[in-house]
Amino acid sequence: MGKPAKKYSQAARLHDVIRILEARYGATVDELAEECQVNRRTIYRDLRAIADAGYPLTREETAEGTLYRFLTGFKNVPPITFSLEELMTLYLCRGQLGFLQGTPFQDDLEAIFGRIRSSLPPRSVAHLERIASAAAPRFQGVRNYRDKKELLATLRKALLLQHRCRIRYAPPRRAAENYVFDPYLLLFYQNSLYLGGYAHNRKSLRLFLIDRVQRVELLDERFEVPEDFHAEDLTGQAFGLIDDAPLDLDVRFGPAVAHLIREREWHPRQILDEEGDGSLRLRFTAAGRAEILAWLYSFLPHVQVLGPAVLRESFLHGLHQALQGQSSA
Repeated sequence: MGKPAKKYSQAARLHDVIRILEARYGATVDELAEECQVNRRTIYRDLRAIADAGYPLTREETAEGTLYRFLTGFKNVPPITFSLEELMTLYLCRGQLGFLQGTPFQDDLEAIFGRIRSSLPPRSVAHLERIASAAAPRFQGVRNYRDKKELLATLRKALLLQHRCRIRYAPPRRAAENYVFDPYLLLFYQNSLYLGGYAHNRKSLRLFLIDRVQRVELLDERFEVPEDFHAEDLTGQAFGLIDDAPLDLDVRFGPAVAHLIREREWHPRQILDEEGDGSLRLRFTAAGRAEILAWLYSFLPHVQVLGPAVLRESFLHGLHQALQGQSSA
């Protein structure tokens, strides 16, 4: 005759599904459907509700099928609480991530702050949002990742579950190429997203600008990030993210901008020398000639490149090109 069908609410059934997943290493949809006496579609809906409620639900492909389970030890993690000062910091940080509009990461941020808002008095929420609403210049060529939302959702899954990928990438002024790729991390740099990891085709670490990733396909293979891997392995001595031959920079900044240089650390091993007329001389070793030149041009006309000769020549060549372009306009 079989088991009689269970007649109970979704809340009670969700409790049963959670109990089963907590008690076992995991369970398949078929096992949960049989245990709860419902169809597969209902179980899929229940699993989605459990994940939306914040439970750390993961999927794992096995010989028996897709296994759903909770992250090991999640029940032992204490509830996360924040002080008012910590909440203020979170709100301030959110304001710097406007370039994530239209991405799955923005959806996650909205969900996180929705939970925060629901747990605070309306007056406190309004106060925090007012503090964090300090205006910042918006006319800075903000990236638009809305058309990459599905692609980024796939990459997010690959990063979380350590799935190998097949990526189609189009470098500037070159034909697109396919890469078998192990994604290690996602970098935020100058309002842009970069994917870092190991490219099997090249047998080396690579950084891919997300704007130029055309397609991502998850593969069945999983990978492990090497224990000795560090983010610096991707950037080396680069001034930004572009790594090439290191240069021994020697630059003089005039009195009008010396305070801007003095107020920041540009390199961990920089040397600053004050000069009698109020100028400031800055020296350090770094790679990434294109990014260094862009940085130097931002201080015109109060900057003088003293060395190395190859950088000085590139700097002057760029100035001559700009002047010729202006004179012929």
